[in-house]
Amino acid sequence: MEKEKDTQSGIGHVSGQANEPLSRPAHALDSERVVHELETNATTGLTPEVAAQRLAEYGPNDLGKEKGVQPLQIFIAQVVNAMTLVLILALAASFAIQSWIEGGVLGAMILINIVIGFYQDLQAQRTIASLNSLNSPSARVVRGGVSSTVDATTLVPGDILELKTGDVVPADARILECVNLEAEEAALTGESVPSRKDPEITFANGSDSDGSWDDVGPGDRLNVVFSSTTITKGRGRAVVFATGMFTEIGAIAAALRDQDRGTRKIKRDEHGRASPQDYVMFALGRVWDIIGEFLGVTVGTPLQRKLSKLFLIIFGLAIICAIIILAANEFAPRNDVIIYAIATAIGTLPITLILVLTITMAAGTKVMVNRHVLVRNMRSLEALGGVTNICSDKTGTLTQGKMVTRMAWLPGRGTYTVNVTNDPYNPEAGDVEFSQIQPKDIGDGTTTSKVSPIEEGESHPSLRAFLDVANLANLATVKKASDNEEGDPDSTETRWITQGDPTEIAIQVFAARFGRNIHTRPSFDDAEWNQLVEFPFDSSVKKMSVLVQSKTSGEVHVLTKGAVERVVNSCVQMTATDGAAVQITEDLKAEILSNMEALARRGLRVLAFATRTSPRSVSNEEARKGSLQREEFESDLVFRGLIGIYDPPRPESRPSVFKCHQAGIGVHMLTGDHPETARTIAREVGILPSRMELLRQDIAKNIVMTAAEFDNLTDEEIDQLPELPLVVARCAPSTKVRMIDALHRRGRYVAMTGDGVNDSPSLHRADVGIAMGLGGSDVAKSASDIVLSDDNFASILNAVEEGRRIFDNVQKFMLHVLAANVCFVTALLIGLVYKDKSGISIFQITPIEILYMLLVAGAFTETGLGFESASPDILRRPPESLKHGVITPEFLADLVVYGLLMAVCVIVSFVSVLFGWYDGYLGNNCNLRWSESCNGVFRARSTAFTVMMWMFLFFAWELVDARRSFFDGMFSNTRTWANRLWINPFLFWSVVIGFISIFPTLYIPVLNTKVFLHAGIDKEWGVVFAVTALFFLGAEAWKWAKRVYLRRNNLMLGKKVGLGEEDLEARVFQRFYNSESEK
Repeated sequence: MEKEKDTQSGIGHVSGQANEPLSRPAHALDSERVVHELETNATTGLTPEVAAQRLAEYGPNDLGKEKGVQPLQIFIAQVVNAMTLVLILALAASFAIQSWIEGGVLGAMILINIVIGFYQDLQAQRTIASLNSLNSPSARVVRGGVSSTVDATTLVPGDILELKTGDVVPADARILECVNLEAEEAALTGESVPSRKDPEITFANGSDSDGSWDDVGPGDRLNVVFSSTTITKGRGRAVVFATGMFTEIGAIAAALRDQDRGTRKIKRDEHGRASPQDYVMFALGRVWDIIGEFLGVTVGTPLQRKLSKLFLIIFGLAIICAIIILAANEFAPRNDVIIYAIATAIGTLPITLILVLTITMAAGTKVMVNRHVLVRNMRSLEALGGVTNICSDKTGTLTQGKMVTRMAWLPGRGTYTVNVTNDPYNPEAGDVEFSQIQPKDIGDGTTTSKVSPIEEGESHPSLRAFLDVANLANLATVKKASDNEEGDPDSTETRWITQGDPTEIAIQVFAARFGRNIHTRPSFDDAEWNQLVEFPFDSSVKKMSVLVQSKTSGEVHVLTKGAVERVVNSCVQMTATDGAAVQITEDLKAEILSNMEALARRGLRVLAFATRTSPRSVSNEEARKGSLQREEFESDLVFRGLIGIYDPPRPESRPSVFKCHQAGIGVHMLTGDHPETARTIAREVGILPSRMELLRQDIAKNIVMTAAEFDNLTDEEIDQLPELPLVVARCAPSTKVRMIDALHRRGRYVAMTGDGVNDSPSLHRADVGIAMGLGGSDVAKSASDIVLSDDNFASILNAVEEGRRIFDNVQKFMLHVLAANVCFVTALLIGLVYKDKSGISIFQITPIEILYMLLVAGAFTETGLGFESASPDILRRPPESLKHGVITPEFLADLVVYGLLMAVCVIVSFVSVLFGWYDGYLGNNCNLRWSESCNGVFRARSTAFTVMMWMFLFFAWELVDARRSFFDGMFSNTRTWANRLWINPFLFWSVVIGFISIFPTLYIPVLNTKVFLHAGIDKEWGVVFAVTALFFLGAEAWKWAKRVYLRRNNLMLGKKVGLGEEDLEARVFQRFYNSESEK
């Protein structure tokens, strides 16, 4: 146990050392020595068994900050809060005036509220904690010779990391090899410029004067990458030597462990002194922090804070109502008057509001995980329902991300067409056809001939040069592996394994098809070339190049691929018919671009290949230090050809885009592809209308734009566009930010997808930032609000639908509790006019009845409403207005109508019985005890209580759909209608049990007359049924009136409105055809 403590605590740790000290700090040893001392293998890494043993020995790779779910704190929070305090004050007042029954019921209510709140909040916190674990950082690690993604907390010393641009380094690691690797270490070192890494450096002497390596600070350790820093450029491999509290960031965390960074600090001057005024302001601030946290107005999500403030406002109204009741009874010091005031105050308060909101949001996050959406920011749950525009990438989101090379054009040679199979990564599957015709001239009747790609690759010099680029200017790997190698010892089958970017995989598979892979052509020498330098893809130049040296001739060659326009502009020559190079003229450049557009119109993503002999020799020192400028080498190139890669749209993308149209959400495609490729895919998935020729001329010319065209416009010019472009091609990260700003200026609420490091600004700027879970960088994920675990556009729609469902459910349970509060207050205040002979107002509903209804018919049904599934038309209506939040004009209208309707029903039931059968006789002291003179009052109360209970319960079912009739389909499709009630069991049984529970309160002796102060009823049941029917009639009439109004104002679709793609497209793009616009 002592050893475990020493290897996990980080106490006494030396900077730069491993969890178990090496002979020297890692930066003072060469990489081979570090690998040796850590007892690992630089190629295959640790075995899974050794990794598990070390994880048990060293503990998880975290900083020990997460405390997890703490039941005691949750319990204390249930007791020490504003709502419980109000109920305790009411309890104390009840006992003070010796109202033992009311006090006992209040005490039971407080206890039940705490128990239910504790259990539900505990479950909610556990749900959120489990979802947070899904959001934990990941790392690419080699174990047992297999590269895989693992949870970063499972890393141990000796693991081999694979790092690339955008990764957040998960642990301190000694670099083994790298290409142009740079890391942003400002959080650790304070240095704003990224640190360039060099694995060959060894700080064995540190300071030349005394031979010590201790003088080398973290910022100078160029052969080490540090935990929590970000890879901003390049790629590499490194061996982990320190995890958890033994990392440099762990040492900082340990130093800060005893400091509470969440509390206020006293403002001090440069000498560390504070004035008396500073101390006063600090004290006032701390008091406000405590009060604000207690009241809930400074903690939680924006919606939780709003509801806490709403509770405080209602609490103020409750006090006013209590004062009115006391004043109406001339402040008589009678127990029944005081308890009447207390009951009115409690009946005014939305007791379950905050609790049900917490439960609803926790349940929503859990549902989202099942729909491939991970929530990083709870605020986004509230925001998703208001999204009006989605800006999405194309590759891997709208498309499958399983790219395959379909065509390749070599000038002077011809066009190769690949007929692929269902196994896109198998270079041995499918046929290759060849035609000497250029892509722009290929038609349906073009004749082609099948060729042997291996023979082609060996026979034609121009093709060999083309394949050199495809194979070497490429970071992807394609290899054949048996299932035996992959962990299945009983299998002899083989399959193709790929790793890398989908675009590069497609190109590498194409190269392998033509023999540039040892598995497709055993004679292939993959060590013929020595890579010197890599210039990684840069969104500003849209090119990627490598410098390679032939091991036979010693010549250095530049191999470049990238966006066609950028590569062609860097070329001065191109391959001619005889294989020789000719000067590129404007006519030849136009021919290249014409062929590119021909490929793009087929929906292919088109890249250009080019080569040249290096303008000069490159020394190993220059290559290692990365001092070469790409501009020097990426010029005067020889154009080698075009390659067309097909990424088919996901089958679910088109239906999802049309559902967005149906939901009033505009969809924009922001992609790095060529405009024609983007246009083709956008039309296929429904982002663009199918009949582009019908568009207004001023819209048609801007509906598809390039980033250069969009960025050349000023903000004023963008705002003058009748419609913002639906497709932006050749998109740069800065263009995404400008698009978001343009949408914001038009009052839109924007969700933006992103996956790269450069997407962080746009993800931050968007109202809802959406990162890709599979292909996204760690930086993009950390900047996002939600993460798609499957990188699928359909999952964005799932998130929006779930956001709207949560928004709806919050409105439902808020309306349920607040309408009941309006009913109670209205009925009790009007009831002040019913005074007995002593001048005391008589309860229409007793305090016990109110408390019973709030608990039985309120708390449980409102929790059930929080679990309610989405209404059928949730994606057939416009986005919610975030200007109003959950308290929309429709919500306020519903609140007034339903609250007054229920109040009228309660008053009518009480008056009908009291004045219909008992001549309005109010008896004597009927607020305190039963007597024969109170028979009429007690029966009228029972009637009003039963009506209110039934209305309160059935009102929950009416709110399942705020607009559709509760009886819709009851007779035409009874089974479906019944399933609609049963689909939410919690709500169903809450209503049923609440309905049944009325009868014991009416007919059990003592319980009825002594506790509830009402009596059993018989003929009064006729009033109960009649008034309940009146409530249903009023509620259904109100819903009908809303439907009529909303349909006439195009805010709701009718049942018979067409939902086919043609109907939707006509409706969505109508303003594109006439004079209207979105401005």
